[in-house]
Amino acid sequence: MDSESIFTSFFDSWLTRQEAFLRQLEALLSPADGFDRNRECAAIIPRVFSHYQEIYMEKAALAGEDVFLLMSAPWLSSFERTLVWISGFRPSMLFPMIEAAVAEELSDEQKRGIEGVKAEIRRKEREINQAMARVQETVAEPPLCGLVKKFGRLVDGETTELEAAMVELKAAMLVVVGNADELRGWTAAAVVGILNPVQGVKFFAAVARFQLQARKWGVEKDRQRCHVSANGVFQP
Repeated sequence: MDSESIFTSFFDSWLTRQEAFLRQLEALLSPADGFDRNRECAAIIPRVFSHYQEIYMEKAALAGEDVFLLMSAPWLSSFERTLVWISGFRPSMLFPMIEAAVAEELSDEQKRGIEGVKAEIRRKEREINQAMARVQETVAEPPLCGLVKKFGRLVDGETTELEAAMVELKAAMLVVVGNADELRGWTAAAVVGILNPVQGVKFFAAVARFQLQARKWGVEKDRQRCHVSANGVFQP
């Protein structure tokens, strides 16, 4: 299979495991007797982190093969792609989810900690946005701009020059994507480090629920759009 098919297959299976984790997280939050909720919540959090680490590892492998494919993310629905920031979720998106999931339970110390993380995330997001802008600007600058315009009419020396310029572009994009993924992981770890185990489970459940609902809604809208395209009118 090609890279797109391999990653799409992995992503579909990863989402299935995401659904299973969500069921486990929600079960831990349901009223029940006979178990230590704090202990059970603390035990599942490292497993959730490992689950997310899987997708970061697969993304890194795909980026090394074809970073442009990773950035285009054809395995996502049209709606999901509108939420993407440099091949993944924007770290600052997590804070409204924290607010909805556990805001009323946070101590003053926890609130100060979350605000500190939020300020740091915004600063790092700006830095990464600026780095991505610089990478994108190189496409409109010599030599890449002129060579791309002449694509299909390049002489041998220019073909080699274009290939070298594309290698540099890919390398620069890999750095930006790697930094964005690192920030995503750092944000989740920093937030969970501030929350207690039960709050951490509520946070992860809110994140998984949002992702799966966005996936379901986006896939359904794409299906409806394809139906309209094929038949001229949508019929539920």
